[in-house]
Formats: sequence, C-alpha cells, structure tokens
Amino acid sequence: MIRVSWWCRPCAPVQSLPCQVQQRHGSRILCRSYITLLYHHHSIMSLLTHVLACLFGMGSWVAINGMWVELPLIVPHIPEEWYLPSYLTVLIQTANIGPLFITLMHRFRPRVLDERLVIYCIVGLGIIATFLLAFFWRHTVMIGGSLHSVPLLLLSFLLSVVDCTSSVTFLPFMMRLRPQYLTTYFAGEGLSGLVPALVALIQGVGVVHCQNVTSPTAGNKTGDNITMFGSGELQAIYQPAKFSAQVFFVFLSAMMVVCMVAFILLNHHPAVARERKNDLYFSSDMASGKREQGLTLHAQTPEQKPMISPLDVIRREPRSLFGTGTYSNLEVLFIFVVLAWVNALTNAVLPSVQSYSCLPYGNKAYHLAATMAAVANPVACFIAMFMPIRSLMLMGFLTMVGTGFGAYIMAMAALSPCPLLVHSASGTVVIVLTWILFVLSLSYVKVIIGVILRDEGHSALVWCGAVVQLGSMVGAITMFPLVSIYQLFKSGDACNTKCPM
Repeated sequence: MIRVSWWCRPCAPVQSLPCQVQQRHGSRILCRSYITLLYHHHSIMSLLTHVLACLFGMGSWVAINGMWVELPLIVPHIPEEWYLPSYLTVLIQTANIGPLFITLMHRFRPRVLDERLVIYCIVGLGIIATFLLAFFWRHTVMIGGSLHSVPLLLLSFLLSVVDCTSSVTFLPFMMRLRPQYLTTYFAGEGLSGLVPALVALIQGVGVVHCQNVTSPTAGNKTGDNITMFGSGELQAIYQPAKFSAQVFFVFLSAMMVVCMVAFILLNHHPAVARERKNDLYFSSDMASGKREQGLTLHAQTPEQKPMISPLDVIRREPRSLFGTGTYSNLEVLFIFVVLAWVNALTNAVLPSVQSYSCLPYGNKAYHLAATMAAVANPVACFIAMFMPIRSLMLMGFLTMVGTGFGAYIMAMAALSPCPLLVHSASGTVVIVLTWILFVLSLSYVKVIIGVILRDEGHSALVWCGAVVQLGSMVGAITMFPLVSIYQLFKSGDACNTKCPM
C-alpha cells in the first residue's frame, strides 16, 4: 500500500483523465491507474537508492579487507614477511585517531563538522592510496641498516585511517535516508569483505598443493656413477597467482571509485532526494525539508494525523537523555556493551585465529570457511530487511549463541595443529558450519543494533561507529600479544602434520 495525501488535480474534465477505473472520495476523484504509475515509478527509484546505498557501503572496509586476503601473495616479496599481519594490526589500531577526532568534534563542537565533506576526503584518499599501492608495494627503504617496506606500511596506514573513519561518518550520513536503506548499507558493508575474498579466490591466492619431494640421504659411488637413495616427503607447493598483486590493488582502487560515484549520486540524484527523510540536523537542510514535506507521497495531511490521548503523552516521556529517550540508561549501556563485544569477536578476536582453527582440516576447509563466512554477513543483512526485530531479549540470545560458536572456534584454534575430528570429513563440515553460523548470528545482531540506534538519531549513530571501533581495538590489542608475542597458537604443516587418530 501507498498512502496518498494529494489527489489528481481537476485541471481537466473527468472524461479526459487517462483512468480505466475511477474512485470517488467525497468531491475528489482518485485516478487508480495514475496512482499505480506513481507507485511503479517510486519502486524503481527506491531500487536505485538501495543499489547506491549498497555500493556506498562496499567502500567502507574494502581496502583493508583486500589487504588481508592478499597477504599470501605479498609476504614472500617483502622484507617483513609474515610479520606484516602484526604490523597491520598495530597500524589499524593507530588509525583510530580518525574516529577519535570525529567523535570529539561531535561531542564538543556539535554540528560544526559536516560528515559529507569528511566522506569526500577519506574516499578520495582511499582511491589515491590504493592506486599508489599498486605501483609501490614492493619498494623498500634502508633504515638502520636493514630494508623496510616503508611505502607499503605508510599507504596501509592511510587506508586504515580511511576505513576506520568510515565507521563514524558513513553511518551518520545514512541517517539522511529512510530507515530501510540502513540495512542495505550494512549488506554492502558485508560485501566489502566478500568481494575481495572472491576476487582473491579467482586469483588463486594461498592455494597450496602437497607434492612428493625426494631428498638425498645416502649414496654409493661406483666409478663415475652415483646412486642416490632418497626419502619421499610431502612439501607444500603454492600455486602461482593468475594475476599479480598490482592488478588486485588497481581493482581495489576501482572499488573505491565506485563508492565515490555512489556517494555523489546519493547526495545529488533527484530520485534519491525523494527518499530522504531525516536531513534536518543541519539548519541549511531544515528549510528544504519543510518545503518538500508537502510533495512527498508519505506526507500526512491534517485529517490523517491520529488524535493523541493524554496516556500516549505519558508513555512517550523520555526514559533517558540518550537519543530520543526510547531506552533507559541501563538498556543503552547493554546495547553498547553488546555492540563492542560483537565487533571485538567478529573484527579482531576470531579473525586472528581463523587460520589456526581451519588449516588443520585442510586448505579447502580454510578457504570455504573464509568465503562462506563472508557470504553470511550480507545474508544476515538480507534477513534483517524482512525481519527487523528490535527485541533486546532476542539480541542478547543471539549474542550468546554467536559467542558459543566463537568459543568452539577458539577451542579448535587452541588445539591446533590437532583439533577435534581433524582426520574426518565431519570435522571439516563442522568447522565451516560453525564459522558460517558465528558470522550469521552476530552480523544480524550488529544490523539490529544499527537499526535501533538509527531510530535514536544522528548522535546515536556517531557513537555507534565509535563503539564499533573501540570494540575492534580492544579485541585486536588483546589478541596481538597472544598470537604474535607469546605464540600460544601453533600452526601445523599443511602437508606433514600428523595427529593421533
């Protein structure tokens, strides 16, 4: 259904109206075919806005996600080798100076910083940095008598600033559009991890084959003839990539260009302007919002407004000073604690041990878990589009369920290189399903929290982005020493690890 607050203008005789069916409403004539045409046109424009919101969301974390999936192809050619993931973790957390600056500006100088200008700057920076990365990622600089990949690390830091700052700018910008587009944005954010992973799979990054290699152990010399005795053992042979890292980084730059184009159209396309609802937190937009109110198909005429009883007024008294006051202070604290916990698990804690939890089951299990988990994120957003349940009880239940799946993954990583069911196909199925359900349940929680905070207003979404980054930072800082310094997790040889049956 579509609510109509304005009618066919009687500027022509009724007989000349292009209507197959006419319906009288008092003295007014409502042209059903015309309304159907308007509804069809509105659906097309709504679909366009959904596509633009999705493409905009894809640019949020595509650069850093692309860096992570390209690591197996990068590390053999740089002096840092496999220490690079540890350096990237530190760089990403250092890049939180961007979200910190935006949050402090919002707190102490509200409405001074327009996130649209910030988004133009950071997306432009992302385009330039990814393009330069394609040509300079292998360049090294001599520092202190040793070679270091200074251009790679510097450009990675800039990309980290771009992606981290997107959490506190992209979400508040989506406040300008109707609520249903926020879910589409989250789907695009999920695709920012899936698309680079799929491209890396096509590229053949990290695909390993086990091959028999004979090594000489002894020999008998008779004249000029030497007979070598060898012991055959399996050795991991990495398959060469179908295209270079340079092409992959150019692809990432193109993805950032797509994000920029989508953002420009979200700001200036006439069809998107009709989908705006809350463009009122800048005074310059308030007047235009009032002017457009009478033209929208969703506007309410005075005769459509329900009467408000005194009991309704009492019920709508703010329960806290946060947002619109819908939730009490304790409920707001619960929401933000869950948000920080979920993002710590999904963005830092479990990804840091994914290889330890999956590689003992084989390279295929690792790639399936990584790819299908990336698919689970947009699937959760798609489910949330049709089931936007705002129940805090359901949120808590799904958080516990997702945490349970995460605990199993962490346990398998701790048991590496000999986790449960390591020699059976059922073990592969279980670990892949666990990763899928872990990401699916907690991604749904993140979307629902985003929808809840979106209803609470622009300020709530700024704090939402800040808490997302805070949770991710705490998770990364916690896991970094456990994985990189104390080395509590042991990786097995993909071909030669032997575990008791």
